[in-house]
Amino acid sequence: MNTPNPKQLLLDIPKWILICLLIGIFSGSASAFFLVSLEWVTQFRMAHDWIIWLLPVGGFLVGLSYYYWGESVVKGNNLLLEEYENPHKVIPLKMAPLVLLGTLLTHLFGGSAGREGTAVQMGGAISDQFTKIFKLKNTERKILIILGISAGFASVFGTPLAGAIFALEVLYFSKINFKSILLSFLVAYAAYFSVEFWEIKHTHYSIPVIPELSVNNLFFTLIVGILSGFAALLFARSTHFWGSLFSKNIKYPPLRPVIGGAVLAIAIAGLGFTKFSGLGVPVIVDSFSTPNEWYDFLLKILFTGFTLGAGFKGGEVTPLFFVGATLGSALSVFIPMPIALLAGIGFVAVFSGATHTPIACTIMGMELFGIAPGIFIAIACIVAYFSSGSVGIYKSQIVKGPKYKLYQRFQKKELENL
Repeated sequence: MNTPNPKQLLLDIPKWILICLLIGIFSGSASAFFLVSLEWVTQFRMAHDWIIWLLPVGGFLVGLSYYYWGESVVKGNNLLLEEYENPHKVIPLKMAPLVLLGTLLTHLFGGSAGREGTAVQMGGAISDQFTKIFKLKNTERKILIILGISAGFASVFGTPLAGAIFALEVLYFSKINFKSILLSFLVAYAAYFSVEFWEIKHTHYSIPVIPELSVNNLFFTLIVGILSGFAALLFARSTHFWGSLFSKNIKYPPLRPVIGGAVLAIAIAGLGFTKFSGLGVPVIVDSFSTPNEWYDFLLKILFTGFTLGAGFKGGEVTPLFFVGATLGSALSVFIPMPIALLAGIGFVAVFSGATHTPIACTIMGMELFGIAPGIFIAIACIVAYFSSGSVGIYKSQIVKGPKYKLYQRFQKKELENL
């Protein structure tokens, strides 16, 4: 057993603090630029809704850029997860501008996508460059990938605690040491304050009324958690289905978003489904006070899965927020709990089920909505986690832990009954 060199340990502390600060500043600033740009293209699209008819053109630009320059980074978030589990080579820095451009084009022309994937990929690409600069080993490179995910997530949503935990939990704390945990929190706050420095404002939500902890309310929370898990399962399967369908039937990659864009343009602009384009933040905000139609969350799943499956770029998390918030809002017609609480519970519970990260989602819920609804949020996130199936939105994510053991037990019983 090798005994750590005390002198080396002392040298490592300032080195890793410097790395965290640099990653936090660069990733946070990149997220700030992204958020400003995203707001601009969104406002432009809303003021010129005719541009949605040009979705095939935007899709062709996205498809061409990845076909000629982005083949090595086309896997996106899954590439980060794969490089963490089996370090192969440093993630090309070009991942950052490619996903930034692809996401902005997707939103400019009205595709249904999110933003977390973009920020996380930018953070991961930026952080991994320090492998060469500091001549880090593969074990240390794993830490860099954690830091990139943490910085990207924390900066784009303004939730440093959730960002730090999400980066650890999405990897199921696999081969993660105490140093990684501390550094994940440090870089999350560095990235968060970098966005604050640029005076970028995040969307604020509130749950003004919190009911008492009664048997009935806890029962209803369980129901919302189960339904959120099912919605997360449907979202993940939809995204994978459309991606597989396009890749099998259209061999030339740049043509996939062209055809997909044409279908989306007809559906969104031609049939009047504009509320499902882009992030859908206004719809999310309204869901906290006005009941949504029961089918709104289903249509967002359809549009987002189709958009991303066709090859457009962006994240899945904000659409997951849309799905969860509108589902909870619609349930307020049947469940006697405050609409804002139901929307807030769904907001994070669907995300929990789709990413297998109940701890991070619970923390995120309390960062966004306050500590008061924490017990309801925690219950729903845990239930959604267990009821969302074994496949999440990230194909390369290795699912372990309580959920894995439970599902393995069920599968074993089914096999014994054959």
